Amino acid sequence: MTLKEKYTQLIKAEAKRLGFLHCGMAKAEFLETEAPRLEAWLSQGKHGEMKYMENYFDMRLDPRKLVEGAKSVISLSLNYFNDTAQTDLEAPKISKYAYGTDYHFVIKDKLKELLHFINENIGEVNGRAFVDSAPIMDKAWAQKAGLGWMGKHSNILSKKRGSFFFLAELVVDLDFEYDHPIADHCGRCTRCIDACPTQAITSSYIVDGSKCISYLTIELKNEIPSEFKGKMDNWMFGCDVCQDVCPWNRFSVTHSEPAFNPHPDLLGLKKNDWLEITDELFKKVFKKSAVKRTKLSGLQRNIDFLTNYQE
Repeated sequence: MTLKEKYTQLIKAEAKRLGFLHCGMAKAEFLETEAPRLEAWLSQGKHGEMKYMENYFDMRLDPRKLVEGAKSVISLSLNYFNDTAQTDLEAPKISKYAYGTDYHFVIKDKLKELLHFINENIGEVNGRAFVDSAPIMDKAWAQKAGLGWMGKHSNILSKKRGSFFFLAELVVDLDFEYDHPIADHCGRCTRCIDACPTQAITSSYIVDGSKCISYLTIELKNEIPSEFKGKMDNWMFGCDVCQDVCPWNRFSVTHSEPAFNPHPDLLGLKKNDWLEITDELFKKVFKKSAVKRTKLSGLQRNIDFLTNYQE
């Protein structure tokens, strides 16, 4: 067994021990195929008010500009699927990924552990952890590392586990036995495109972020445009529609990460509880949640929009 093979197996075994769903390796290089796609997506304004997407264009396409001497991207996924749902079917809806503790904290801790393991068992490496907080194209690297293929809804899909998982990366100055991309298994299916309440999936594999309910309820800081009245499908934070209708998600299994379990009160809240939500309740239920990104005022804006423009 070569050193590269040994390192690869060691890291994948530790990633599994830490609870990651998948772990794959890809050579750190310029994303030649993705460059024109990203440029076109930005030039067409499909990022809406997410101006930060325009920053660090070169870094976004080449991880070697993020980590000196980078040779590899270790791509990882962490399952967050939860088969329990809100009990009041009329209550405003929240995306599954935001049920528990903010994934940034959970995954960052696991990545630190993995990087520590590498330093302890392989040798000191120059590496950096990324969890959706720096200019790196996580979906592109997940594809290259064989974690899955990009579905028509633009999420990474696994034949064994669907798409309810987070993505993260370690960019390091080590060489590995690299994984290979897997084939696209979407076929002729267009369920995600057909089901999108706001027609945000403009064509296969292209999402107009400025129309996506997740963008409208989280990223958008101004008022939600009236053109979306009656089209929000009662989502107050995020949206799972394109994933819920995907046939591959019949293979999703409930996560095993305690931090992703919802606050005991969250799923039982009634419609009126949300309409009359107080600062006290917000802080209690979303103490460590990603929902804090919108703040109480943002969540109330979303709930008011749903209430004023009932489907």
